[in-house]
Amino acid sequence: METAVKRFFSSPRFAVAGASNDPAKFGYKILAWYHQHSLPVTPLNPRAAEISLPSRSIKTVPSPSALPSPKQTSLSVVTPPPVTLKVLEEAHSVGIPAVWLQPGTFDDGVLGYAREHFEAVIAGDGGQDGEGWCVLVDGEDGLSAAGVEWTSQRL
Repeated sequence: METAVKRFFSSPRFAVAGASNDPAKFGYKILAWYHQHSLPVTPLNPRAAEISLPSRSIKTVPSPSALPSPKQTSLSVVTPPPVTLKVLEEAHSVGIPAVWLQPGTFDDGVLGYAREHFEAVIAGDGGQDGEGWCVLVDGEDGLSAAGVEWTSQRL
């Protein structure tokens, strides 16, 4: 998994599918994590024009095909499995190289599709807490393993 995490964080851009304006939802928390670590992130949400964090609002795009540089973007996914599969199919079609499927976003079929179609996939059993690979728990170690310089900033 370390190789996949290094590949994921070697991208110059990031996106979050399932980004939310609701601070209680993981789509908000994951987006905020990228922002707090000063990483260039684009939220994907087909129903909201922007996601508002306390320090700034970030314009959304509706889907992976609307990303400005998909071949240079790693994608975190925070959607239910049926939606995740559709997101992954579109992400593959535009050349996204690496995906991080947060816990609860995949089933066996989705995981199989991801492993067959992407250079790097972070998903499944493991992670620091043993409950699955989650950027909120495992992201900082991943950034360090990939040699990515980051600074923490307030929301």
